[in-house]
Amino acid sequence: MPMLGFGTYELDDYDQCVESVKTAIETGYRHIDTAEGYDNESAVGDAIAESDVSRDELFVATKVSPDNLDYDQVLTSAEESLDRLGLDYVDLLYVHWPTGDYEADDTLEAFAELREEGLIREIGVSNFTVDLLEEAVEAAEEPIFANQVEMHPLLQQDDLREFCGQEDVDVELVAYSPIARGDVADVPELRAVAEKYDATPEQVSLAWCREKGVTAIPKATGQEHIQENWRSLGVELDKEDVAKIDNIDQEERLIDPDRAPWN
Repeated sequence: MPMLGFGTYELDDYDQCVESVKTAIETGYRHIDTAEGYDNESAVGDAIAESDVSRDELFVATKVSPDNLDYDQVLTSAEESLDRLGLDYVDLLYVHWPTGDYEADDTLEAFAELREEGLIREIGVSNFTVDLLEEAVEAAEEPIFANQVEMHPLLQQDDLREFCGQEDVDVELVAYSPIARGDVADVPELRAVAEKYDATPEQVSLAWCREKGVTAIPKATGQEHIQENWRSLGVELDKEDVAKIDNIDQEERLIDPDRAPWN
């Protein structure tokens, strides 16, 4: 899984989504993240089809919505996502939220069947707490590959990162909203580090995620921002600056619905 991906949350205008995904692929992104609930899988699929990059060079992820998480609905939902994407398989399929019809044994059994049939390459979960992830790892017949959660320097997810890194767990962490929807630009510590590297606070935030071994999937629409995020791959933070970001005394959760498992 490429450690810098392209997120498509809220890219629900068809033409804009197609153009943004095509721009991302042209820029160099090879990891594209979408979801059944984003209402843009068709646009993402069309952008992939129109690009000059072959399917086997791309890592495509999508998600099953909470209302489609019982066994039969998972199978149906996955097939419908593949139809909209115009793909024979996705590299990673997530449980979008552990709410609605989610039941660890039932839901993950269906995911395992999809993996055995070759319709998905890897099983993922999203917005799972440590307790829920531990339950999923124990219940799953096939390995849990990734947990996608909100993560950025203002929400550092220390407990989750520690748990995912345990040898008997070994789950990749994927960060959505990795630049805190632009709020990182107002954090003094990030501004200072950015100035040192002749970078932006957003690029520093993405580089910090990478230093933590976390895959970031920032969303952007315009070519300038898409390319700016890509250039974060050229920012290599030293240990002193990583520690400075680790010690930020501020916490901000941006995605916090009432149904979230931490509420």
